[in-house]
Amino acid sequence: MNADKAAMRLSVRSMQNPKFQIENLLTSSHQQENNTQSETLPPLSDASIERVKEGVAAAGDRTVRQIVEETLNRLEATNQQDCEPRVNGWLRRFVMRSLIHILFQVEIEHPERIPQQPAILAVNHLHHIDPLLLLAELPTQPYYYILGDARTLYNKWWKRFILGFAGGVIPLKRVWKEEVAVMKAAKAGREDLIDLAAAIEQTVATGEDIQTLRQIDRIILSILARGDGMILFPEGRLGNAEAQLHLPLKRGTIIYALRAGVPIIPIALIGTHDLYLRKKLTIRVGEPLQFASTTRPKRQEVDVALQTLEKAMLSLLPNNYQEPTGLKPLRYFLNHMLW
Repeated sequence: MNADKAAMRLSVRSMQNPKFQIENLLTSSHQQENNTQSETLPPLSDASIERVKEGVAAAGDRTVRQIVEETLNRLEATNQQDCEPRVNGWLRRFVMRSLIHILFQVEIEHPERIPQQPAILAVNHLHHIDPLLLLAELPTQPYYYILGDARTLYNKWWKRFILGFAGGVIPLKRVWKEEVAVMKAAKAGREDLIDLAAAIEQTVATGEDIQTLRQIDRIILSILARGDGMILFPEGRLGNAEAQLHLPLKRGTIIYALRAGVPIIPIALIGTHDLYLRKKLTIRVGEPLQFASTTRPKRQEVDVALQTLEKAMLSLLPNNYQEPTGLKPLRYFLNHMLW
């Protein structure tokens, strides 16, 4: 009985701890994403199953795992006075813009709304090219970092080469929605997927353990504290269609903005869901959103701010987007090169 009472008192003290409350908000956001994924799983085509196999192989690749761990540890070790080694912001943008503008026509609306001080850019997510498109057009100051899927970032040697040059990436361990669909199908009786589902469970890191969440938390807050910026995709996944937002958004974007005391800049990407050579891509920048800074954000104020962000992002999306017709050169290549 005494042990039970002691455990209960410890549990109460933990729940009263602000750090515990924040971690609980972040953890619940990850759980919310997983629940949403389970409700909106993609159909399992031969192509998606093959992508899952490639993803599992990347998860087990020693080179990929080593780069992810080294990158996270290096970012975490960087303090506010001593930035990590990284390429010059102007050079990074020049290289990215040169590549992007060869392939596409790019228009950016209201770039003056992006402040020169630290901020979080909250962007809808339609394609793996989205981060590169943003880095090609954003100001060089502040220096922006991107939180991205670790295996998608590092699963090919040429991606590792480019990112090793460009820097500014925080690799995020996570389970893909296609992998969730495979595991669910295996449990439902798809015998041909049983071995693959077992490999997913044994090999793929979910990124939901408290140590990983704390590490990502420290890295992002340190980046914002030293005057740099963050690009976050609050949908938590790739969207299925243009002019749509996958709701509800994840709470992490709001939590980091409240704790760091930085504005959130809503941004809509238009045209990146289906790519082809010289297609017009639009970056539409919204008005900055400023919320009262607090080191102890409460769920209610997080949820209220999240609704504000959702409305702002939805207002930037086109009401009647029509995919262009006609010839679409290099369509397959451009849509699959970053898988």
